[in-house]
Amino acid sequence: MAFLTRDAIAEADDVEYDVVPCPEWGGDVRLKSIRGTQRDAYEQSLIVEKSGSRSMNLRNARAKLIVLCAVDEAGRLLFTADDLNMLGRKNAKPLDRLFDACRKLAGLSDDDVDKLTEDFGAARSDGDTSD
Repeated sequence: MAFLTRDAIAEADDVEYDVVPCPEWGGDVRLKSIRGTQRDAYEQSLIVEKSGSRSMNLRNARAKLIVLCAVDEAGRLLFTADDLNMLGRKNAKPLDRLFDACRKLAGLSDDDVDKLTEDFGAARSDGDTSD
């Protein structure tokens, strides 16, 4: 077995793509894997620290990850952070399909999600509109 060098890792084209059918919207959505720093930022966006206590903010959690992954044919992002609420108001069925595919591309397993939420007890729900 040969060990990788720093340069080999730096130069590796490790971007992955997936195409998810969304018949509810009349077509397919192309998704792209995210970088490690993007995954870290996504996970951090789910944690709220206030007055020394931490809680989960799952509001638009699906839409946040989809915004990071959804791209056009040229690989340009389809959405911006300004689209979170619009996307979150769309049909949950295609959002769930896209979220599941994004999780796979990001290497987020069910165990990872459990680890993020295990210390928080009663987490805020997606339907919580207070900020």
